[in-house]
Amino acid sequence: MPFEVFDKRMTPLAKAPSVTIQKRGVISLNKAAHNLVDNAETVELLYDPDRKVMALRATDDSSPHAYAVRSGSKRGPGQAIVSATAFTAHYGIDTTTTRRWKPFVEDGMLCVDLTTEGTVITGNRTKTQPPLQPTEATESAEDIDAVAVQEEPASDDITGAF
Repeated sequence: MPFEVFDKRMTPLAKAPSVTIQKRGVISLNKAAHNLVDNAETVELLYDPDRKVMALRATDDSSPHAYAVRSGSKRGPGQAIVSATAFTAHYGIDTTTTRRWKPFVEDGMLCVDLTTEGTVITGNRTKTQPPLQPTEATESAEDIDAVAVQEEPASDDITGAF
């Protein structure tokens, strides 16, 4: 396996706010970003189609448009998760890859400018291949190499874990 260059952009900066849109439309906020919306337990999701800016606004849980903000960690405060699959699908927000942005605050809302590309995040969680069966071990070396590099993408959707 060839060496790969470490890209510091791939590591989250604990103190800098970041918003990540995961595959299948899950939005995650690091602690610093969640603090910018007053550690809200519910948020409204907003979108400006002209500017292509999405926003999260703290709201009361009685709001008909409220989305629950869940903890992404069982070990206390940290990442906050909002299931926004319908939102991202409705506005055509790309969820084919997980991307992270540096948010900004505007009118009390946590905003993400989706015209900027964002940093592509690749997880280190991959599914392992099962060991070869004796009949598979006789395959040609070319076929074995093809099996060895074949991976299924890791699931980034952790909403079912709660």
